[in-house]
Amino acid sequence: MRLSLRAAGLVSLLAGVTSALQVDFTSEDSVKDAASTVAFGLLKYYTGNNTGDVPGNLPDPYFWWEAGAMFGTLIDYWFYTGDETYNDVTMQAMQHQAGEDADYMPQNQTRTLGNDDQGFWAMAAMSAAENNFPNPPEGQPQWLALVQAVFNEYVTRWDAETCGGGMRWQVFTFNNGFNYKNSISNGCFFNIASRLARYTGNQTYADWAEKVWDWMTEVKFIDDDFNIYDGAGVDQNCVNINRAQWTYNAGIFLQGTAMMYNFTGGNDTWKQRVDGLAKRTTEYFFDDGIVVERPCESFNLCDNDQQSFKGYLMRWMTSASQMAPFTFDTLMPLVKSSATAAAQQCSGSPPANAFKGQPGTACGFKWTQKANFDGLAGVGEQMSALSALQYTLVQKQATKAPVTADTGGTSVGNPDAGRPMEAYMPVVAEITMGEKVAAGFLTTAIAFSVAGMSFFVMKE
Repeated sequence: MRLSLRAAGLVSLLAGVTSALQVDFTSEDSVKDAASTVAFGLLKYYTGNNTGDVPGNLPDPYFWWEAGAMFGTLIDYWFYTGDETYNDVTMQAMQHQAGEDADYMPQNQTRTLGNDDQGFWAMAAMSAAENNFPNPPEGQPQWLALVQAVFNEYVTRWDAETCGGGMRWQVFTFNNGFNYKNSISNGCFFNIASRLARYTGNQTYADWAEKVWDWMTEVKFIDDDFNIYDGAGVDQNCVNINRAQWTYNAGIFLQGTAMMYNFTGGNDTWKQRVDGLAKRTTEYFFDDGIVVERPCESFNLCDNDQQSFKGYLMRWMTSASQMAPFTFDTLMPLVKSSATAAAQQCSGSPPANAFKGQPGTACGFKWTQKANFDGLAGVGEQMSALSALQYTLVQKQATKAPVTADTGGTSVGNPDAGRPMEAYMPVVAEITMGEKVAAGFLTTAIAFSVAGMSFFVMKE
């Protein structure tokens, strides 16, 4: 789909724009109207609520994790705009994809399941708990319990036998990437642990957040200047680091450190970490106040996944500004300047088979091009623009902060949720005596067959 959208974008540039997104950022109503228009275009990509489709899934070429990210965005959309339009479809998706064991490991995703994939759905559920999104009916998986299930399973996957710790990228040994440890998977662990600590007040979660941070710095995935690198292979003990720096890695740790700062009542160590990440993030990822995806954007090489990353940075910068208010005047002006550019980029008119939203409001990827629509359109682009727009609604000391269990949170938890690893890891069945005998006959038959073929070859 994405290649066709590039071509479609060029067509729209030649054909002109029938309308464009208009936003007055001094007006809350104007921002909400613009966000509503972009959200409408985003949900036109979603097919999971169609008869015969699977609730929670996006169509090809989008992967399962991005759907989780999208519903996390929609939970925040409801929280900041008050628009309940997409609450029912969000509830349906979040519940269906919780899976058979209420841990965001549905069986139909086993073939490609990564720790980060599971984490994005869990972080969406965490947002539901923190935002007091409507709770599921009694007897259905509850938001807090779902997050606790994923956390508990993460703990069982902590791999101290390679690289001194950390989680691997993939859950199952048969998946490509199992021998890689990366920042985003461990960032999901850190993020969930820090937010559970703040929400529940349980020190165990905070201890794990500290443990993940310590490991990330010891293995140099986070360096002394607060650069956060992609990851490394376990075969070389995580020494040969892939030094690509992505916006979502910076953001996921920035939010987590801010949560820990908040949880600890302003601990100076966590303050220094928040400061360091905020400083490096704003230095590295912004050109003239507009966020860019450094490893791929200027080379036109960002894939479907990567074209969604900058929206998560907008989300997590905004959260950090609330959890660590001393960062507000540094972070939020950049969210607003990026949102201004994103709104200008929401000016595309791809053909109807490529974009079914309001003509002239398809959002491009390269926000630095402002009103010059870049010809790209898709879930990631639309979701990122929505994120940037809706988070400008957060005002200093005027926006309600995410709740905790002690400040109005109503989600029901289960500290023992989740499954032990042996409950879902594939196990080779024990070979029976009958199977051994049959295998012996087969081996003998093959041996005679090979010997016979050798005889005829030598005879010839």
